[in-house]
Amino acid sequence: MLKLVVFIPETHLEAVKEALFAAGAGRQGNYDCCCWQVRGEGQFRPLEGSRPFTGTQGAVTRVAEYRVEMLCPAERREAVTAALRRAHPYEEPAFDFTAIIIPESCRGRRARR
Repeated sequence: MLKLVVFIPETHLEAVKEALFAAGAGRQGNYDCCCWQVRGEGQFRPLEGSRPFTGTQGAVTRVAEYRVEMLCPAERREAVTAALRRAHPYEEPAFDFTAIIIPESCRGRRARR
């Protein structure tokens, strides 16, 4: 199992999440469309040769973005990456996958009352 972390501009948050879910990310047990997100501010400076979605070459740009985390089966990594690149507006979207281990004792736990 992998955990995907991706930074998405606020304007494209839902569209990118939907593309990732459709490609197989964000599923845990009997639930789908699972993710965690928090709003922050991204910063970058487009260099010569870039084609920025927002901002101008040579100027530092700050953008309202969301950090989104979701699970991704290892066998879906390539499909999820392709979906991310198609749906994300940035020329170079910031994302990474981290291998995670979910302890057997935590899989499929039911809420206790």
